[in-house]
Amino acid sequence: MHRAFPLFQASVAPSQLGRALIEAIATLTAAVATLFCVLAISREPGAGILAVVLCLSLSRSQLDRNRRGRIEAVFVLPAIALAATGVGLLLHRFPIVGALVFTAGMFMSIWLRRYGPTARRIGSLIALPFVTLLTVPYLPSKQSGAIPAMFLPVVVGLLALFWVNLVHALAQAFRLLPRVDHAAFVAAPTLQASLMRPIASTRMAIQMSVALLLSFAVGYVVFPQHWSWVVLTAFIVNSGNRGRLDVVHKSVLRVLGAAGGTSVALLLGVHLGLSGRTIVILILACVFLGTWLRPLGYGWWALFITVALALLQDFAGVPTARMLWPRLEEIAVGAIIGVAAAWFVLPVRSTDALRRRIADALAALSNGLNGEPSTGKPDAFFAALHAVEQVAPAFRATRLIAGYVRPEPPAEWIDVLLHCRESGGKLIEQGHASANVHRALGHARRSMREPAQILPALQQLHACLREAAL
Repeated sequence: MHRAFPLFQASVAPSQLGRALIEAIATLTAAVATLFCVLAISREPGAGILAVVLCLSLSRSQLDRNRRGRIEAVFVLPAIALAATGVGLLLHRFPIVGALVFTAGMFMSIWLRRYGPTARRIGSLIALPFVTLLTVPYLPSKQSGAIPAMFLPVVVGLLALFWVNLVHALAQAFRLLPRVDHAAFVAAPTLQASLMRPIASTRMAIQMSVALLLSFAVGYVVFPQHWSWVVLTAFIVNSGNRGRLDVVHKSVLRVLGAAGGTSVALLLGVHLGLSGRTIVILILACVFLGTWLRPLGYGWWALFITVALALLQDFAGVPTARMLWPRLEEIAVGAIIGVAAAWFVLPVRSTDALRRRIADALAALSNGLNGEPSTGKPDAFFAALHAVEQVAPAFRATRLIAGYVRPEPPAEWIDVLLHCRESGGKLIEQGHASANVHRALGHARRSMREPAQILPALQQLHACLREAAL
């Protein structure tokens, strides 16, 4: 029997956990190298925090994994970091203006996705330094080093990009990490937008804007000293919005993980009386554990990153005991705001998002079996399956509840489709498939219009693929 809410566990293959271990080691190595370089330039705590957060974000985004992504990041990230510094000063000196500019920047980063892969990567680059502002609201105006404070974030960003690039390139050269082909899979174009129902990227951008504006307003009024945690949580639960269920799932995990992280950080920061050097070691250990265990469940990531951020602020001189419990309250409020925005503002039904991704995976399989440009290489099919896997945790977490509502919960669609990976990839590599496979595939693609037919159609496709691949 499946558990109703497997918040801190997921079905993860040993190979995936092993790859996550390499990812965690790479992230930690890049963060340590960047931190040492930054501390040699400036002793400001904010610069060190910025270095760790940027390394963590760049490693997670995978924007540096191919040559084009590296070139784009080198030219775009410094300009965006400089702009983000200006926004940080606005948030400090003119909070309302800063909130409006910040929200506009985040809206743009999501809205750009409609213009293809390059615009999507630029949008992701825009989001990175803006999000760090919520952890480091602004850098101190006094700078003891040779680099003016205004340009310090640019230097930190380039150092983080250099070390993440170098570590990932070495890991790829030794075949510890796979090379990422961002063009391996391009989703089928969505339906034409209308004034009443914008396309998905526009709806997500509007939802994010509403969530941010509400969280800024609530944070400024109710939590004037620590508003950033309300805004940060509202951003986190809405980022990568894959439907209402996904937002609710991330919100629950965010709050539970933060509650656990708050307790741990309170124990470490108050009762153990840690020194500065020990705090730095614990921060890096939390970054490592959060990155490594994230495939087991988002709750682990939320737990360890909450501890890391709490220790970061303690390292910067903010008392831990006085901050942690208000922070948990702010996280809960931010999660509620994020869920409300996703649920009531141009909502995206989770099952619709799932059906779209399943349809894209079936289209990629069809293209591979029909001898189109990906002939002999199942990369596009595998990439499309990975997109389906991304939405799986929320559906699996509610499998039992969904079973009472409908006899065939969407989690079953996901499981059956993912079982087609090995046999489908083998047939694509062989370059041919039987008529039965093509008929079953056609039936599965047509079933996307009728939810009641999806599971039997996918089961039939899986049986045909397995038989043909023997």
